[in-house]
Amino acid sequence: MVKPLTFKGDKPKKRKHHRSHKDDGGEGSSDRQVARRVKTEDGAVAAAAETQDEDQTWVSADLSSDISGPVLIVLPSSPPTCIASDALGNVFAMEVENLIEGNPSTAEPHDVRQVWVASKIAGSEGLQFKGHHGKYLSCDKYGMLSASSAAVGIYETFIPIQSADTPGTFSLQIAGGDLEQFISFSEKESKTKEGKASVQIRGDETTLGFATTLRIRMQSKFKPSVKASREKKATHARISRLELEQIVGRRLDDEDVKRLKKARKEGTFHEEVLDVRVKGKHDKFAS
Repeated sequence: MVKPLTFKGDKPKKRKHHRSHKDDGGEGSSDRQVARRVKTEDGAVAAAAETQDEDQTWVSADLSSDISGPVLIVLPSSPPTCIASDALGNVFAMEVENLIEGNPSTAEPHDVRQVWVASKIAGSEGLQFKGHHGKYLSCDKYGMLSASSAAVGIYETFIPIQSADTPGTFSLQIAGGDLEQFISFSEKESKTKEGKASVQIRGDETTLGFATTLRIRMQSKFKPSVKASREKKATHARISRLELEQIVGRRLDDEDVKRLKKARKEGTFHEEVLDVRVKGKHDKFAS
């Protein structure tokens, strides 16, 4: 399930912590236990905030298999624009404002109308793009784009073709690959009120080239290579004695701590946690 989209600069919501009567000096509590729990909670909140920041970053899709989740389809116009839609299903080019020094490879959305949720169509190479208003991007055989379809058919199916000349860019073939036509852009000579060229988007280009070369930006948490890298990083991240004791549910001696840290590096952490828990129960009954 795709979570509600957030943009750069949005502040993460903080969780409220409720103290129980035991925390206020009730039987069985102590200042040390309270301090330990508060420290752990603060660490968890900080880690969650860091993870959330990482999840909100945008990266470029490198392979067609990467394309999934919220995406920004960037056109190679000058200045860079992207494919957007309004609530009525009109599809148009919107200028990208969130980018570094005009580089489209750093583009991020600033408006929900710029965002499409990409998902693969089972049993095919095709992709579907769902707009913010719940309707799908569509292109008919005449090359006219719209976003007013509530269901997915052949005209809502696009085949991503990786560019041989520019790594990290794609062309989108329309009609599920049944037609040799691609989404492209063109810039009119007539200027807008702001003095910028008017960008048109169509889906009837029959030749692959600069005008059909698109860059697809996506949230990093949906990119397989990024997810794998984070999982590996999390596996090798340092873990404290306190965190291990919280996981096991009891105080640990030095031997147990060393054993669990080693297991974490070797990928047998969960099995060792169970063994340490069982050992703790045996020691308790033996005493």
